[in-house]
Amino acid sequence: MAEILSILSEGFAIRGLITSCMVGVMCGVLGTFLVLKNMSLIGDALSHAILPGVFVAFIVIGGISTAGFFIGCTIAGLIAALSIAWIQQNIPTKSDAAIGIIFTAMFSIGVIGISYLSRLEGGVHIDMQDFLFGSVLGISDEDMYLTFGIMCYTILSVVLFYRYLFITTFQATIAKTMGIPAEALHYFIMLLLSLVVVSSLAAVGVILVVAMLVTPAATALLLSNKLKVVILLSAVIGMIASFLGMVVAVVFDFPPGPSICVSATAIYFIAVLFSPENGLIFKGIRNYKEANRIEREDIVKYLLKNKGSNIQNIGAFLGITSRKMKSLVNDLKSSGLVSGTYNNLVLSDSGITQANELVRAHRLWETYQVEAMGVAPDKIHLYAENMEHHLSKDILSEIEEKLGYPTEDPHGSPIPPRKN
Repeated sequence: MAEILSILSEGFAIRGLITSCMVGVMCGVLGTFLVLKNMSLIGDALSHAILPGVFVAFIVIGGISTAGFFIGCTIAGLIAALSIAWIQQNIPTKSDAAIGIIFTAMFSIGVIGISYLSRLEGGVHIDMQDFLFGSVLGISDEDMYLTFGIMCYTILSVVLFYRYLFITTFQATIAKTMGIPAEALHYFIMLLLSLVVVSSLAAVGVILVVAMLVTPAATALLLSNKLKVVILLSAVIGMIASFLGMVVAVVFDFPPGPSICVSATAIYFIAVLFSPENGLIFKGIRNYKEANRIEREDIVKYLLKNKGSNIQNIGAFLGITSRKMKSLVNDLKSSGLVSGTYNNLVLSDSGITQANELVRAHRLWETYQVEAMGVAPDKIHLYAENMEHHLSKDILSEIEEKLGYPTEDPHGSPIPPRKN
């Protein structure tokens, strides 16, 4: 531990840690809009398409310069974004195909240009591995300051234009009718994306930057459905992933860029499992409780027609094991819906009321299927068996009113009246 802390306290590690956390924040903030607008592939495209900017900047400046590379790559990113948009709007080509055409062409031009530089007399070596996967531990003060400036600009832009970004993200057509320049905002996002991608190169590289643009935002969307909360969570998740990735890289001597992206992915899968609303574990719990509720209601409905039944007969009819039946019956007894022994179960007054509500829902839905939906009477029972558990009192009241308050279902059975 002392050795790890010693490494992390070194100047190069501190610069790398701060810069990677800033990359996580600005990628998380901007990535939220990219994911919501289904523009994730554009982020991947621009991260590759900026490569010609490295070559052009080197030729123009005549050497390696952080500022020169930043300007060249940003211009290349904007050219790629404008080219993609032009093809999508003016040529009968699929949107994803247009993205693929432009980014592969520009990436290839960049590789050719860099290969040309390496063959010049006196040569120049540009490490493609660092360009592709980042070299966060080799970040200079100039890189760190540049990243800080882009992060502040990105956050400030989102804050200032939040309302416009909100409406164009969810209701682009309405935004146009309100006079909001949706197309201009789209290109502004492309500008921000170009700036963010270029400033993230040193930390995670062109290939892995798309993970930082997409994964934190996708994780945040599993945790909330409020845009402001999602943006904040995405930034925090990006920062945490960057910090953890750097620590893992130092502890296990892993490449920092990939470690950061793997950390972001790990956080995503934790959210997949444990998100309160969308997590698989909590969904499984809710589904289990819902299945138990339906089985308890089926037991109550069965007992309305078959008084004094035992758990063996009920279980055989409903396809429920004896062990499960005992658990369900105990729940019904605790709720005051059922009384008696396992061999002689009877409904309480509240149990009879609930059972009649289920019968009412069943028969009203059968009637609705025949009269409003045109379904044949011999095909309505199974649908009603399922729907009776999911129809609220308000919905049943609307159905009853629409049907003219029927008293019998299509089979001639009486529909129980509503209990107030």
